[in-house]
Amino acid sequence: MTNIYVGNLPYGLSEAELEQAFAAYGAVSRAKVVIDRKTGRSRGFGFVEMENDSEADAAIQALNGSDLGGRKLIVNKARPKE
Repeated sequence: MTNIYVGNLPYGLSEAELEQAFAAYGAVSRAKVVIDRKTGRSRGFGFVEMENDSEADAAIQALNGSDLGGRKLIVNKARPKE
């Protein structure tokens, strides 16, 4: 299982749309857009979990720097919380 950080998301992007972008590369077990607790709006980043490591690597390679909703995505393996 690979946890992937996705930054610079369009603020109106839904979790379903995030999942759909990664599903083209393999099985997505979870897609989460991080929401600001005070405003209820997206914070512009999220996380995607993919079952297969090689599919996750392919998604990272393909989507990092790609355009989604007019914004250039930042996609890499998520670092564990400290």
